[in-house]
Amino acid sequence: QVQLVESGGGLVQTGGSLRLSCAASGRAFSYYVMAWFRQAPGKEREFVARISWIGGGTYYSDSAKGRFTISRDNAKNTVYLQMNSLKPEDTAVYYCAADSRGWGAANSRDYEYWGQGTQVTVSS
Repeated sequence: QVQLVESGGGLVQTGGSLRLSCAASGRAFSYYVMAWFRQAPGKEREFVARISWIGGGTYYSDSAKGRFTISRDNAKNTVYLQMNSLKPEDTAVYYCAADSRGWGAANSRDYEYWGQGTQVTVSS
């Protein structure tokens, strides 16, 4: 069983930055594909970014590309999402997700484990 706990959300002005963290339990963390999704009120959950396991290959949504950076520290069992140049449309609950099977991509159904989410609010 894997438990994921997000932190780092908050209120920030347009153009500001936040760094989200996701701490994971489980001995095989370094083999998991990790991802961030987000869900705004009244909208479906959408993919933001993912990072592969030991190799660390990354993939981003078009809205995140160039502004967000996903990274991981396997020694700390933690994945991060650095968000810069934030916009009001980035306002959402951000969720961390883990896939132990190694094929997680941009579909939320690829991921077995989810955190409880952290709220990010960007004011205009």
